[in-house]
Amino acid sequence: MEYRTLGKTGMKFSALSFGASSLGQEFRSIDINEAMRAVHVALDLGINFIDTSPFYGRGMSEVLLGLTLRDVPREKYHLGTKLGRYDLPHFDFSEKRVEESIDVSLHRLGTDYLDVILCHDIEFVDMAQIVEETIPAIRKQQQKGKVRFVGVSGYPMNIFKYVLERTELDVVLSYWHYTLMNTMLEDLVPLLKERGVGVMNAAPFAGRLLTNLALPKWHKATERVRRIVKEVADLAAKHGVDIAQLAVQYSIANKDIETCIVGSANPENVKKWVEWADKPIDWELMRAVLKILEPVHNWYYIEGRPENNDGMVGPA
Repeated sequence: MEYRTLGKTGMKFSALSFGASSLGQEFRSIDINEAMRAVHVALDLGINFIDTSPFYGRGMSEVLLGLTLRDVPREKYHLGTKLGRYDLPHFDFSEKRVEESIDVSLHRLGTDYLDVILCHDIEFVDMAQIVEETIPAIRKQQQKGKVRFVGVSGYPMNIFKYVLERTELDVVLSYWHYTLMNTMLEDLVPLLKERGVGVMNAAPFAGRLLTNLALPKWHKATERVRRIVKEVADLAAKHGVDIAQLAVQYSIANKDIETCIVGSANPENVKKWVEWADKPIDWELMRAVLKILEPVHNWYYIEGRPENNDGMVGPA
């Protein structure tokens, strides 16, 4: 497993990190023992950052992680969670809720401190509040030693630019924007590097789109996007390669993006992803895949408040 220094934090993160959203049964019913084993497998294989949120399973992910990590030495892993998003329509980024949320997360997770705390999906709210109220409130908790580094997470690229223009961040977490078919995060990297901000990417499979699995009903990919991705998956299969393998490999190939978060409550998936990460990339096949995807490169959709998004929707 390769390790990269996360911005100016001094922390070295594994190129692949473990996302614990699935431990909250966000995508399917889980076997709790299997889910706990998936975390241990990830740690045993060298993954050293775990990402969660009180939103995942409405607290279940944090509680289950706390139980799973109870006997694991704290120095063996870095731990991050989020605040502000607590249910599908429920957001609260107030100063009052910040301290309460951090304390609840610390209790659930069974730890005295968090390595990373993120404002979760800020595109759904008035982002002025994030800059003027939420982040200053988190910095107060940072001074108390409860959190080490502070950042924001979400889908549109515009949210990161907005916050960075108005305050300092230690890290950012972007999802679905550094994959085989969308590399919009790459355009933001020079600014992040200039500011010393750690760059975390998540969801290299774009909600199963870049896999051979059936898409969930909520997926927003257009028919054209689905058709072209299917063409790519078929090409990869002809070469004896799973499109998901290419997705993992591509997502960690850019060393300016320090880690890619991917998660599963299935330990066999975790083993497979680490194996893929260690394999050399078939660049001839990769280039052929990227060529097919060009017509839908940087396709995206609107998430949260329209004014917090990136303008016109990408090619459909």
